[in-house]
Amino acid sequence: MSTGRDDDALSWGGDDDPTLDVGARPEPEPAPAPALPDGFTAVGRGSEALAGRADVPADAAEDAPPASLSNVALVTIGIIAGIYLLYTIGWIVGGSRLAGTAQFLVSPVGYQFALWLAIAAPALWFGTAYALTRGTKTWIRVLWLAAGLALLVPWPFIMVGAVGQ
Repeated sequence: MSTGRDDDALSWGGDDDPTLDVGARPEPEPAPAPALPDGFTAVGRGSEALAGRADVPADAAEDAPPASLSNVALVTIGIIAGIYLLYTIGWIVGGSRLAGTAQFLVSPVGYQFALWLAIAAPALWFGTAYALTRGTKTWIRVLWLAAGLALLVPWPFIMVGAVGQ
């Protein structure tokens, strides 16, 4: 068994050429200590070695972007968004089933306006609640989204259904 360069996986003809040897490489300079982002303070052992910023104002943490959502929060908000999509479909189906009956009570234009507003309401509630609770805690966002689930139930679909009587 030979242990030379011929057994290497990537050996090429001419690898033993002495002109390819460029000599010793210079050692790289040590990297400077990493700087902390604005608003952060290093604590603990070795914190004095970090190049932190001492001139950061106390309210700099308020300008920081909000923390990302956890996996559980993302799944919960995704499920709630799916329910809102089902609500939209329920308002379309249920509202179109009641079109003939409801036009005896209100004008056709008024009914169409109310139907389109009811169809858009779940998407509007979800978008508004998600945007306005961006800087709050996750449970507050979920609470507002759950409140919309309780308020925007598609009653025409639940009472009459897709087939009707």
